[in-house]
Amino acid sequence: MDRDSFRPGPLAEVTTEPGWDLVFVRDLRHPPEKVWAALTEPDQLARWAPFLAGRDLGTPGDTTLNTVDGDRTSDQPATVRHAARPTLLEYTWGDALLRWELAPAGDGTRLTLRQRIGDPGLAPMVAAGWHLCLDVADHLLAGHPVGPIRGAEAKEFGWAELRDAYAERLDREPPAR
Repeated sequence: MDRDSFRPGPLAEVTTEPGWDLVFVRDLRHPPEKVWAALTEPDQLARWAPFLAGRDLGTPGDTTLNTVDGDRTSDQPATVRHAARPTLLEYTWGDALLRWELAPAGDGTRLTLRQRIGDPGLAPMVAAGWHLCLDVADHLLAGHPVGPIRGAEAKEFGWAELRDAYAERLDREPPAR
């Protein structure tokens, strides 16, 4: 698939639960070990994630995640709190807390992302961002990379429509445009 024909896939399951502002569940067609590598290895993260990682995230400890938006980057402190290959990865990213849970699902992986955002009203926007990133990761893992879609560029790939759809699913008002 080329970048020009890239379109977002179907919506993921989204909810909230006590302690988490967003619970985002997505089935990927790749085994947990392969998904784990995409979540932890800096060279793979650079090809799909909204940030660049200062080191492999597969072991606990401090690092820096550089958020990317066009030509701008912003360093954010991060700490990998838990890393249990290939089932659980939990880290801070600035003020956010992310917990990635990977479970076998047939030949693929059921990926559950739990994220503490700080402002629950931002959950639809965060869900839309992760949706696009994980679509890109899925293509990358299938051997058909489209390149990362980050920051303002996401608006060119259906981010606003995803945000509105996730706001409806989360029973929240979409943010003002």
